[in-house]
Amino acid sequence: MGAMSNGENKVVFRVREFDMERDLAAVEELDRRCQVGLCGDATADDGNDGAKRKAAAEKKKKKKRGMSLSVELVGDPLARVRHAPEHVMLVAEYGEEEEIVGIIKACVKTVARGGGGAVGEKTSSASSSVGEKGQPPTYVKVALLLGLRVSPSHRRLGIATALVEHAEEWGRAHGAAHATMATTTSNAASLSLFTGARFGYAPFRRPAFLGRPVHAHRLPIPSHHRVLNLPPPLAAAAYARLLPPHASEFLPADMAALLSHKLTLGTFVAIETNQDPSLPPSLAILSVWDATRSMRLRVRGAPRLLKASLAALRALDRGAPWMRVPSIPDIFSPFGAYLLYGLHMSGPAGPALLRSLCHHAHNIAGKNPACAVVAADVSPDDPAAAAVPRWRRFSCDEDVWCIKKLNNKKKENNAGDDEEEDDDDWPAAAAGKVLFVDPREF
Repeated sequence: MGAMSNGENKVVFRVREFDMERDLAAVEELDRRCQVGLCGDATADDGNDGAKRKAAAEKKKKKKRGMSLSVELVGDPLARVRHAPEHVMLVAEYGEEEEIVGIIKACVKTVARGGGGAVGEKTSSASSSVGEKGQPPTYVKVALLLGLRVSPSHRRLGIATALVEHAEEWGRAHGAAHATMATTTSNAASLSLFTGARFGYAPFRRPAFLGRPVHAHRLPIPSHHRVLNLPPPLAAAAYARLLPPHASEFLPADMAALLSHKLTLGTFVAIETNQDPSLPPSLAILSVWDATRSMRLRVRGAPRLLKASLAALRALDRGAPWMRVPSIPDIFSPFGAYLLYGLHMSGPAGPALLRSLCHHAHNIAGKNPACAVVAADVSPDDPAAAAVPRWRRFSCDEDVWCIKKLNNKKKENNAGDDEEEDDDDWPAAAAGKVLFVDPREF
């Protein structure tokens, strides 16, 4: 329960668990009012720099607005966390009318922390969740805080703070060792809230969102590149070998469940048919996730001339398809996306093979009228990032993942005093090259 005074009246807000039948309409309306951009997740402002932020906002208004991508979640409000056995959605009720003015989602899942094991070890959470003595565990339990929203008319009342505190306590009660959240470098309010003294999150990783529109025509794949569709069991075995948990941060322990999920359209491997025997073998692998059922994107702020030009290209392509005009779908109305995950390449032809897989995913997306963009979320240091085709307008490098420890243990020092036991330095560890972004939580 959180409370604040407003003159003579005392206004109270309460945090409780989401009730689907009772709260669905109000939560959907709040999500619409708090529509977010392409990158980041937290939309709240409980900081103390109100004057500075107001001045910055006024300055921003004076600038000419450019094009931007906005995201709208559709369907099941718990879709981003429901895959985890332990998940929750919390809402904040305000005043006597019990108006829902804030929401947050959380789930606890087991993921690889990277750098915690040796090549060839088993990847099951049961066998590797605890490391050897003196070594950090390969897998850790993490509480993911997602979808923090506070009504614009009810910010700076401590509601976001209360929601985060309740979500963290829920994660701690369910055994999470760390908590993570995502925001953007341009969201000063969110960064201030989470990285301030109250919560103590630390900026951790910076995934890059690389997107490109789906063209009306198929993209070419070289004749000497062969694309294979792996069944889920074989795909799980391939990833266990190619993306071992000690080298892949946030790789989920339930990778097999993700690969067999109904929204995973397939795991594809590309190889060369004319492999030079004098060179190391080359291959590339990725999986495709259908996000058209869970979110909608929209390009806002586009000039009328651009809209008219793209509409004219579509009309020309429909009338004269043999000309193969590079037309793209109507991106100024809500559209869906396919997400690429588990990208990996090896060998001298790896980049070319990965581009062929991206073309293959594009051609699959072209069969779905609801899909207008194919995108991947990867670490900017991942060699695969350079091989992924992208358009600047459909890409973003502002995402910031923040992390904090939830289970700080105490030990007794030589003087008999308690001090913090820091046997897991994951938040301070250098970023690895492979950052696994789970499409279920996008």
